[in-house]
Amino acid sequence: MADIEQSETARVFGHVKWFDPVKGFGFVVAESGGPDILLHVNVLRNFGQSSVADGSGIEIATQSTGRGVQATEIFRIDPPVKSDTAPLADIAQLDEDTVRSAPLEPARVKWFDKAKGFGFANVFGKAEDVFLHVEVLRRSGLSDLQPGEALALRVIDGKRGRMAAEVVAWEAGVPEDD
Repeated sequence: MADIEQSETARVFGHVKWFDPVKGFGFVVAESGGPDILLHVNVLRNFGQSSVADGSGIEIATQSTGRGVQATEIFRIDPPVKSDTAPLADIAQLDEDTVRSAPLEPARVKWFDKAKGFGFANVFGKAEDVFLHVEVLRRSGLSDLQPGEALALRVIDGKRGRMAAEVVAWEAGVPEDD
């Protein structure tokens, strides 16, 4: 019987070249160079997200397979440095410390339309919807949201009501059991 060679995993820093949540995959480019790294939606879901913005910084574990290099685990995602859209007026003037001081609130996406650039979420235990803008998603390292998707939000009072100033993985908004 032939030996099956087990490939070692490597920790890689890079950026998301592109990711298509409809196709369920995308590619990462390593800072150190080399071939593109396949990023499958299941690896993203294990991290607590269903999408990631193009250009996001990313730290991943990779493994070489017969089909190329693939991401096996995500350790960190940083929002893209450059944005193609104008800043959202409600959050453009906000101090980052003000946003960070807002508590994380667990929520579910009611609907989100990437083409329109916005949607709404429901925070658990609160009747009022929270506005979600695509620019806030990009700043948070996301590109799209699906109805029913669980996430955590830092919510502020905007000019037209409650709006998300930051969106993070669901696990970040759920208190840990001691």
